Amino acid sequence: MKIITILGARPQFIKAAVLSNEIAKYNDVEEIIIHTGQHYDKNMSDIFFNDMKIPKPKHNLEIKSNYHGEMTGMMMREIEKVVLLEKPDWILVYGDTNSTLAGALVASKLHIKLAHVEAGLRSFNMKMPEEVNRILTDRISDVLFCPSNAAVKNLEIEGYLSMDKKVEVVGDIMFDSALYYSKFPSKKIESVPEKYILSTIHRAENTIPEKLEIIFDSLNNLGGSDTKVVLPIHPRTKNILATTDVNFSEKYSNIVFIEPQGYLEMLELIKNAVSVITDSGGLQKEAYFFQKLCLTLRDQTEWIELVENGYNILSPINEEAIIENYKKLMSFEGFFSKDIYGDGNTASKIVKILKKEL
Repeated sequence: MKIITILGARPQFIKAAVLSNEIAKYNDVEEIIIHTGQHYDKNMSDIFFNDMKIPKPKHNLEIKSNYHGEMTGMMMREIEKVVLLEKPDWILVYGDTNSTLAGALVASKLHIKLAHVEAGLRSFNMKMPEEVNRILTDRISDVLFCPSNAAVKNLEIEGYLSMDKKVEVVGDIMFDSALYYSKFPSKKIESVPEKYILSTIHRAENTIPEKLEIIFDSLNNLGGSDTKVVLPIHPRTKNILATTDVNFSEKYSNIVFIEPQGYLEMLELIKNAVSVITDSGGLQKEAYFFQKLCLTLRDQTEWIELVENGYNILSPINEEAIIENYKKLMSFEGFFSKDIYGDGNTASKIVKILKKEL
């Protein structure tokens, strides 16, 4: 069995890590990785292949960030060339990026079986490009690997259970990764204080100067003499900050700005944090994996089960709401006792199903 795996962005490298290692255990399964190049910053790409021992991509398309339509079209053109050359049995895509959609469309047009890892997620906000990508990818996939029962429920409401598709609840592949890689040693980050809130901000709708100022003002006020906010700067956020004349390190004395970190370092930062404030999808779950409460600076989340169980609170972007919602979050008195995202054996289940469904 030959599988082509499409990767392009940081979360996909993390998801692919344990699954690629699981695939490697089978002598009768070959995996060929295509890296679209969607994330091309060294700390957002190469570091994951090096630190996490992911097999190096056989094909690197080097298609960097651009307008959505242009980027997706360029990816499709180059992926199709590779697929016609390699003739895989399966194309495997992860999540909801432009790389995901490009790989899915190529698979559909060339009539190659398509498997979608992290299927069934919905934010119910069609203005988000990720929502469009995940809906379209689900619709043309042959096997939908769902991370939770909530994801299956979304597909059921949309009629997927009556379609000629295989819908499987396999758990969350990122839970596998968190369990496995949290045992690996990480590099020490010298500037990180002993007590801190971990924050990441990178979504396009939040990385405009006006919103960043509100977010940073809020984070600065949540920090103090005994608790700082540690914020690894995403390349998009860094580029926006570079267009202003503000010295952010001076203006926001309670925020410790650091460079983007590798996955192992991020796991260590999560494990030792007081809590998490983010607009990331993946970090919401990683906070839960390590029993940390999370404030999400978005109006919607794909991980609604975390909100329903009180582990996550959504907040609009205004200072009063962010501070009040954080206080509400930290008054949570429940327990992290639910196995929402499976048992940590997602990778093994996926490979067995792919072999069975071929």
